[in-house]
Amino acid sequence: MKATRRKARGRRSGCPIGYTLEIVGDRWTLLVLRDMIFGRKRTFGEFLNSEERIATNILTDRLKRLERSGLMRKEIAGEARRAVYELTEKGLAMVPVLLDMVVWGATYDPGTGASPEFVRRVKQERESVIAETIAALGVTSGR
Repeated sequence: MKATRRKARGRRSGCPIGYTLEIVGDRWTLLVLRDMIFGRKRTFGEFLNSEERIATNILTDRLKRLERSGLMRKEIAGEARRAVYELTEKGLAMVPVLLDMVVWGATYDPGTGASPEFVRRVKQERESVIAETIAALGVTSGR
C-alpha cells in the first residue's frame, strides 16, 4: 500500500528528506525562501533585486512551485494589482530549517556574510530567534 500511495503522489520514495528536496531542493527555491524570511521580500521585483540575480523565468517557476507546494500564497494587492507573496503556516515551518542552514554555512564558510552575533544567538537562543523571525514576518497563521 505504501508504494501505491507514493506512486500516486508522483514521488520517488517515501523518504522525508527526498520529499523535502522535491520541494526546496534547488538553490533558487531556497534563496527565494531566504529572501522572504530574512529579507522580508514579497514581490517579484524585490526577488529580482537579490544579490544572486535570478533570471525572470526561473523566478516565475520557483514562485509557482512554492505556491503549488503550499509554502506560500499569492495575493493581488493595491490599485496596481501587483502580486504579493506571503508564507503559509507550512512555509513558516521552514524558518528553523533555514536558521540551521545559516549556522552550518557560517561555521564552514570562511567568507560568510552572517553576523557572528546572529549565529551565536541562533545557536544559544534558537527558539527565541525562531519566534522573533516568524513574528517579524507579520504573517497571520492558519490561513
